[in-house]
Amino acid sequence: MSGDLPAIAVCGPFGAVKEQASGLYAQTLAANGFVTLAFDPSFTGESSGFPRNLASPDISTEDFSAAVDYLSNLKGVDHNKIGVLGICGFGGFALNAAAIDTRIKATVTSTMYDMSRVNTYGYFDKMDKNARYALKQELNAQRTEDTKDGTYAPGAGLPDKLTGDEPQFVKDYWEYYKTPRGFHPRSINSNGHWNKTSALSFINTPLLTFADEIRSPVLMIHGEKAHSLYFSKDAFKKLTGDNKTLMIIPAANHTDLYDNIKYIPMREIVAFYKKSFS
Repeated sequence: MSGDLPAIAVCGPFGAVKEQASGLYAQTLAANGFVTLAFDPSFTGESSGFPRNLASPDISTEDFSAAVDYLSNLKGVDHNKIGVLGICGFGGFALNAAAIDTRIKATVTSTMYDMSRVNTYGYFDKMDKNARYALKQELNAQRTEDTKDGTYAPGAGLPDKLTGDEPQFVKDYWEYYKTPRGFHPRSINSNGHWNKTSALSFINTPLLTFADEIRSPVLMIHGEKAHSLYFSKDAFKKLTGDNKTLMIIPAANHTDLYDNIKYIPMREIVAFYKKSFS
């Protein structure tokens, strides 16, 4: 395939659209010689699927493999040099996809969330089994109501205005999604809500079960000051082999790695993919 280019499928953050952070990463990688595909997850943005604003660990993982399907049949792409890059929640799905899809030859996660873990145990693993049972009762009762009404109740989203009492990471999300910095009308986090009952599938289906079987190179990137750093640290512990790297960015918070070129290590990401595909 002389002359064909390596390709990267890019998605995330969870609740974002391709015109936000994933588009920035994809454009920068394209400028460095890669064919890139930034896509909206199923049921969101300009992707198809009903009900809208639905998420699940299996479908969101499959989105990356579907992107690889497309790139594997795209003229001008070296089909032996396809990688993925996932941001925030889609970092977890990208890693999960690499565990099942051997066509993925290199994986980058940026400011990764494990969406199953946070739905099952809450932030910082503070939800105990009794609280989780109460949540399951609430969500299953909502399923009954949704079926009766033919609608899908929205889950909690970012507030339209801040009171000042929110945790710092919520303020950081708000500053990205709700201001001109990152607002997009099709973004769930900017202008909508996930379906409330989507959480059930995450509670019942852990991600990264077979992460230790990923043989291809992995680069995990996270901010030193990110509330979510523990997701990457713990996921990295599951990985095996000397081709896995955890890069912690000094002073960066979670959303700094969405769009702040001061903190996003693009040079290192480009070098990682080039080395992985060599």
